[in-house]
Amino acid sequence: MKNITQEEWRELLENDDNAVIIDSRTPNEWRAGVFKNSILMNINDPQSFMNKANTLDIEKNYYVYCRSGVRSIQACQVLESLGVKTTYNLLGGILSWNGEMIIPDI
Repeated sequence: MKNITQEEWRELLENDDNAVIIDSRTPNEWRAGVFKNSILMNINDPQSFMNKANTLDIEKNYYVYCRSGVRSIQACQVLESLGVKTTYNLLGGILSWNGEMIIPDI
């Protein structure tokens, strides 16, 4: 896992054709706003998280975020324990984000 800043997040994603964005927050937090094309994988629901994690392509690059950057660390660690080779954790999470967000269709 590599902890990255907002600036690094933007730069890496812009040039990464192998990227997958994971939101590790709860469904209620998800409804407040997300990064475009992100996948909800609630780390607070371990069974659901693991079910989804076990379907992921371990060769992709996973960009993980949460509210403050703590749960996303845990999510990255779990993904790596399953063989995922590249994970990035957004430092500060959504609370520190000053970019574009979208309201997801539910």
